[in-house]
Amino acid sequence: MTRLGILGGTLDPIHCGHMAAAVAARDAFDLPDVLVLPSRVPPHRPVQPIASPFHRFAMACLAVSGVPTLRASDDELRSEGPSYTADTLDRLHARGVAASQIFFITGADAFADIATWKRYPGVLELANFVVVARPGHHLDALASKLPALADRMRTVPVGGAAAATGGTTVIYLLHAPTPDVSSTVVRDRLRRGDAITGLVPPLVEHHIHQHQLYSPVARATGDTSKTADQLHGQN
Repeated sequence: MTRLGILGGTLDPIHCGHMAAAVAARDAFDLPDVLVLPSRVPPHRPVQPIASPFHRFAMACLAVSGVPTLRASDDELRSEGPSYTADTLDRLHARGVAASQIFFITGADAFADIATWKRYPGVLELANFVVVARPGHHLDALASKLPALADRMRTVPVGGAAAATGGTTVIYLLHAPTPDVSSTVVRDRLRRGDAITGLVPPLVEHHIHQHQLYSPVARATGDTSKTADQLHGQN
């Protein structure tokens, strides 16, 4: 059965750190298909996304354009209510994808809060988790932060290939360099009128400026919530 990678998140906006994590996991696990899924309603964020679901999906599509095996998916955007990872993985299982063949890609900063996720610890049985190093969040510290999960963790070095799971789910710690960037940093720079070149993929940067996303003017006028039909008419 084909292995499937999943990179979820608010993606408000998607940035080069997201892309580096997805590509690193793709290469380490030889993933022929990696889905990039913007969430509809992020359950762990007190403040909802600034850009509309339509814009966030458009940016995901633009980010993966031309990147082998990566493709955007609107699975979570089409599902009502909060976008819980467990529910997303359940839908994949219902389509016949085995848990041992799913590789859920997340950053070390997000995984450190795994105990707050819906259906923890059961969610860890629904897929392999690929935890990618993030600047300021070292993988080596995860075992001490999450001692109950230490025995399930397997380290994958930079440039290394992951071993087969053998039908069981594993927490893989992927030591791969990722840029020191976050969506918050990107949004803050845009609010100040600073450049974001190199922080997001070029096509995403163009889309943000074309639609004035995250700018004070756009937020004041509600321009970040255009409909899909409006987007199609302007792209």
